[in-house]
Amino acid sequence: MSDNVVPLFEKTTTAPEAAPPVTVAVATPAAAKPPVPLWVRSTRRVRTVVTHENTKTACRVTARHGMYVLGGSRIVARRTWEGRTASRYERLLRAAEAAGNMEAAAEWEERGQKFRQERHRRRMDLLTAPMDAAKGIAAGAGIGAGGLLILGIMLAVANKDWTDIGAPTMALIELVRWIVLIITVTWGPLVTLGPWAVLLGLWAVGRNQQTAPQWALPANVRSGEGEPITPSIVVLALRNLGIAPLRNAIKEMGDAGASMLGPIRIAGCGVEVDVTLPSGVSTNEIQGKRRKLAENLSRHEHEVFITIPQAARTVRLWVADSGALDEPIGPSPLVADPDSKADYKSGKAPWGQDLRGDLAAMSLYQRHLLITGLSNQGKTAALRALALWLALDRSVEFRIADLKGAGDWAMFDGLATVLIQGPTDDHVVDATEMLEDGVSEMERRLQAPPGTVFPPLVLLVDEAQVAFMCPMVDEKKRPYGGSKATSRYFMAARKIHNQGRAVNVTLWQGTQDPTDQNLPKLVREGAHTRASLALGTESQARMALGDKAVDGGAAPNLLRPGLDKGTLVVASDGIDIPAGQASITVRTHFIDTDTAAQITARARAMRDGVTTLHVIERDEVRDPLADIAAVIGDTNRVLTQDVLQRLAVLSEDSYGSWTHADLKRVLDGTAAEPYKSDGRMVVGRERIARALSNRGSDGSASAS
Repeated sequence: MSDNVVPLFEKTTTAPEAAPPVTVAVATPAAAKPPVPLWVRSTRRVRTVVTHENTKTACRVTARHGMYVLGGSRIVARRTWEGRTASRYERLLRAAEAAGNMEAAAEWEERGQKFRQERHRRRMDLLTAPMDAAKGIAAGAGIGAGGLLILGIMLAVANKDWTDIGAPTMALIELVRWIVLIITVTWGPLVTLGPWAVLLGLWAVGRNQQTAPQWALPANVRSGEGEPITPSIVVLALRNLGIAPLRNAIKEMGDAGASMLGPIRIAGCGVEVDVTLPSGVSTNEIQGKRRKLAENLSRHEHEVFITIPQAARTVRLWVADSGALDEPIGPSPLVADPDSKADYKSGKAPWGQDLRGDLAAMSLYQRHLLITGLSNQGKTAALRALALWLALDRSVEFRIADLKGAGDWAMFDGLATVLIQGPTDDHVVDATEMLEDGVSEMERRLQAPPGTVFPPLVLLVDEAQVAFMCPMVDEKKRPYGGSKATSRYFMAARKIHNQGRAVNVTLWQGTQDPTDQNLPKLVREGAHTRASLALGTESQARMALGDKAVDGGAAPNLLRPGLDKGTLVVASDGIDIPAGQASITVRTHFIDTDTAAQITARARAMRDGVTTLHVIERDEVRDPLADIAAVIGDTNRVLTQDVLQRLAVLSEDSYGSWTHADLKRVLDGTAAEPYKSDGRMVVGRERIARALSNRGSDGSASAS
């Protein structure tokens, strides 16, 4: 066999491809990264574990619940100590002396002395207690044994078995045996569970009093609730206001400033405290630091109110519970009580709640009213709430001009005798003539015989700034707007302010963003009740409420636009204001449009056909018969006196001087003459309708 190998494939020779260069990094001893020591790695891991959020939460939970137990133990121990000693009276006595309340200090001293006397008497009684107890036990045992013996004899006689004499005694012995047996069985578990029950009780006391430090409390509690207001917190907040004389005075006080504070009183959804300032510190310095004081008290600025009571060098702080002012108040009593009534003379309108949470009720009797504020802060709703209450007094007549015309007062159609709705200059002209008609009615009443009683007439103008800013002039070149003596609206308002209340003619105005141009000084100062919602500046607050109220602490300019809707600062003698204050803050009830319509429907049901005039008619020939038919409405019969009054409202110029003779003269010969019903002269609706129909068929007409 040949050893030669025959190749199956032809061998080809190719040049080898160039291999890519390979870079080899050679670590030198100097560039080598040293290994991390074990203790460093361990430290890093420990730090990661310690600083992890889960670890923080666990530590916070452990510390919180542990402090609940320690704090509860401290509280229970203090309560026990104060219950057994006179330390409570000593503590309250020192606090009263520090506050300068000597009357309270004397009372606590007397109570402490009485407690000591009673405690001494009890201790003396303990000396004879063992002997008295032994006598009591012996007497009780004897009486008990005798009773059991008598009971046994009675059983033996009844059963004719003398062995029953000892049955009651044996039953008692058996009861004692069972009691001992039950105690023996349950003693072990009671001993085991008793300490845990005590521990749980201490924890509950500490948790209820929040004895854990702030950092250990849950996040929602730390951020959602402010610190409770205590004397030390108030003094610390005052000391840190940045007022040097105040800070130095507190440092020099031996009681660390406690004598500055009056008692801290619960007041509605917050607390109230009077602070007597040291010499050299003025009240307006504290008022100017409202935001810083609020933050020092862990509150927002709107949760702290500063007012100036009558006492010299004293400020009154009202501090709300955190978030309490952002909670809505309840519904209006007008909504909650469908049977509510109003009394113009002696009643008060339930307007809302004050900061204490008490009812804020407003008297409207013979008081001109002005409500102002920025746009869209609830001015119309606050003004309308008062009108809705007063509408439930059937004797009150309303004449309303809504110069916004958005339908906010549409529910008074058929209730008000005049209802003007619209923002144009023509609507301002109508509103002006409505006020001038009110002036004419006022002057007529002023000339009436002394002692004449007049029904209330309320002239209400919403968005009154539109009237003051109106550029229209009449045919005699007299402007409707403005604040000059020639201004028709301005002069009508001034005349009503001057003399209207004497004859029950009052003017209510609502206006926004007050300035000297859209709310002249003489008009705003003519209002007896002045209220303001949120405003932009302090100067506007002074325009709205007056210097006295603002100097006394009223600050509608510090209310939050959009957030404090419906919150008013009120200066009036018609509402109960705390003694020494010039104003009060009221959170008004909101009554929506649909609910307002329901209330006015109740008010209309109390009245007998009110004809609402939507446009002031001027210089036109009247049709008396048609006007009589209009004022009668759907009522079958109307008293002639009421017909005359409604005609006068419809057109003062045409019918204001009419008498019964004029009415009879017009109706004579029309088959619609007045007639008697139940002894009183009335006009019949069917007769008037028949007279109009007959007149139309024969083409006759009448004119005034």
